[in-house]
Amino acid sequence: MATPGAAPPPSRRVPEAVHRRRWAILAVLLLSLLMVVLGNSVLNVAMKTIAAPAPTGLGATQSELEWAINAYTLVFAGILFTAGLLGDRLGRKKVLLFGMVVFGLGSALASMAGSPGELIAYRAVMGFGGAFVMPATLAIIMNVFEREEQPKAIGIWAGAVGLAIAMGPIAGGLLLSRFWWGSVFLINIPIVAVALVAMTILVPDSKDPRPGRLDPLGVLLSVVGLVLLVYGIITGGRLADFTVPEVYGTAAAGLLVLTLFVLHERRSEHPALDVRYFRNPAFSAAVTSLALVFFALMGVTFLMVFYLQSARGYSPLHSGLLMLPLAAAQMVFAPRARLAVARFGARAVCTGGMVTVAITMAGYVLLDRDGPVWLMEVLFFCQGTAMAHISPPATVSIMQSLPREKAGSGSAVNNTFRQLGAALGVAVLGSLLSAVYRSGIRDRLDAVPGLSADARHAAGESIEATLTAARRLGPAGHELVGPARDAFVHAMHVTVLGASAVALLGALVAALFLPAGRPGRPGGGAAPPGAAEKTEEAEEGAGAGQ
Repeated sequence: MATPGAAPPPSRRVPEAVHRRRWAILAVLLLSLLMVVLGNSVLNVAMKTIAAPAPTGLGATQSELEWAINAYTLVFAGILFTAGLLGDRLGRKKVLLFGMVVFGLGSALASMAGSPGELIAYRAVMGFGGAFVMPATLAIIMNVFEREEQPKAIGIWAGAVGLAIAMGPIAGGLLLSRFWWGSVFLINIPIVAVALVAMTILVPDSKDPRPGRLDPLGVLLSVVGLVLLVYGIITGGRLADFTVPEVYGTAAAGLLVLTLFVLHERRSEHPALDVRYFRNPAFSAAVTSLALVFFALMGVTFLMVFYLQSARGYSPLHSGLLMLPLAAAQMVFAPRARLAVARFGARAVCTGGMVTVAITMAGYVLLDRDGPVWLMEVLFFCQGTAMAHISPPATVSIMQSLPREKAGSGSAVNNTFRQLGAALGVAVLGSLLSAVYRSGIRDRLDAVPGLSADARHAAGESIEATLTAARRLGPAGHELVGPARDAFVHAMHVTVLGASAVALLGALVAALFLPAGRPGRPGGGAAPPGAAEKTEEAEEGAGAGQ
């Protein structure tokens, strides 16, 4: 019985039947999320095996291996925004199920690829399916959880992403120790089957009740612009040279098309993306901070794989296990980041997290060829803890800045900027690593007898290329191993300092522009133009569509 004079309980915008099963829904969404992230990260472990001649592998060249990874990234990043829009218009559950089916089909085909060209094509199919899964998971979370529980749910979602990134090398190492290279893709099939059944039963559908007219020109411009930009970034990283016309010309064309996209969206009566949302610092600063921190994080994660396996000689499985503190910290602290935000505010938490990421990245200069493992583990754990206090509050700030009906497009913007930051990080920091390494190993390669000019050039591209050349030279190549590892460690030190500087830039953005209060609360930033009047009505419509 209600106490006389007590305030009535807040009305629930999520239907009661959905509210009761919200945590089961989240568990199913995390299953699909883990599958997509694992499906991408696990390939790194299988690269050497796929490069081996048949029947062990496919005999893929270095360029073909790079495109096996990049085909996924290119399609995934290019389609993300469109996939989010389709989820808002057609229904997020429908789009999620479609993405899962396509991803599963691409995985099955990739596991049976008979040539590097087939593998590249099927990886592109996987990227296409994954682009429909990622934004849908976050959009559904926004529509099955009440506003006060959204930070906790998003924290769990962000922690799962970090866990999946670290689980990829472990899962891949275990599979490759017992099965053929295609098993790293085939393992997705039973996960897809279980997830599809659970989603059909548990996950409600939701969509924008008033999506308005289609904006085909805006969608086309976004796809073309993102694909061109990401292609230029990837190619620059692959060639370790951003001065090639193919690189800067393609990237500049992508930026030009995206500029036309923004101009078109500003004038359109039914824009695919209301660019006025970027006037809200709770939205734009959070998006920028996420892009910068993923730039630094993914670039360093990329080089740490080579540090552990090539410079220190650990196996893929051992390397994956050593990176567990990074994942464990994110899994433990990401769901609890909301408590820090509630006490200190989003600005303080994100800024502190970015500064900590910068410090831990600079701390990698303390690692050498034979440094203590415990120091590396402490750095991984501290970096994971810092990430756990950046990604969840920034994502909450982005998602709660938009009406619930626009959760799909908001999630797509969030994931697109993450992906762009990650691609840039791998390309730019990878190029810096390559340039410094080549400078450090050049003199030693010039002194090795029996190496042609072309062979010296190829051997200087990376530490793996140098070690491969050393193995082919036999006893004469043994003298290259130590200098190659020393040159790599020096290049890594230079690169992590660059990544640290980028993280500090992200901290500056967060400190200057993120709202001081809790996202979506008083002091958390003004609503974007026109959003406040529509939010209440939109949430009711979105809830009714579930």
